[in-house]
Amino acid sequence: MQKLIEIKGITKRFDQHVVLDKIDLTVNDGEVVAIIGPSGAGKSTLLRCLNLLELPDSGVIKLDDLEINTSSLNKKDILELRRNTAMVFQQFNLFKEKTALENVMEGLTIVKKIEMKKAESIALYQLKKVGLEDRVDYYPRELSGGQQQRVAIARALSMNPKIMLFDEPTSALDPELVGEVLSVIKAAAKEGNTMILVSHELSFVREVASRVLFLDGGKITEDGTPEEVLNCPKNERTKQFLARFSLGLH
Repeated sequence: MQKLIEIKGITKRFDQHVVLDKIDLTVNDGEVVAIIGPSGAGKSTLLRCLNLLELPDSGVIKLDDLEINTSSLNKKDILELRRNTAMVFQQFNLFKEKTALENVMEGLTIVKKIEMKKAESIALYQLKKVGLEDRVDYYPRELSGGQQQRVAIARALSMNPKIMLFDEPTSALDPELVGEVLSVIKAAAKEGNTMILVSHELSFVREVASRVLFLDGGKITEDGTPEEVLNCPKNERTKQFLARFSLGLH
């Protein structure tokens, strides 16, 4: 498998608190890597460091031919990295005064400089893929939480990123809306999109991930297949964490 993204020595502190402690990670093209772990372990911070929404204190990020030393960042590198990554947030982050279609078109016209007609065609195609072809002219306030998150996923997919980052994409949803969002992510994974996913939906992680990482105290303490990490964890902290989930995973 071809190596797509590699990070070396990524460290992040907030004041004196070390949130990420010299993290090394390689993700291959087409892999779906799920990050699990307790609250405050640094999972969301790691994702945000990968596209420099959060600036690491030190470390190197390589994405294909792009290599960025986070100690000496420049605007060009940050823009290039963000052009090749797409993030789906917990809170959807849609533009309230734009329709579903306009929300998906925004990045295509502003970031990728694609002309309007082509951007509209791409946006319509992606909205159809996430089952929202009948909601293209709706504003976020007229959509359910699940529909808003599907618009956010369509927006991410439309950018044709090298890697997709999902930060607890279902945590802000009512339980009955979770399934519709997870099925859209699963479909995107089946199409071969490379993904890093932070999620507490362990049954979904088992189904969709090719690899599972357990993050604890700013370090990756386990890294293996869903079978290895969820069924036969080696680390005591992983065992304790999984014991809190009554999903028959331990």
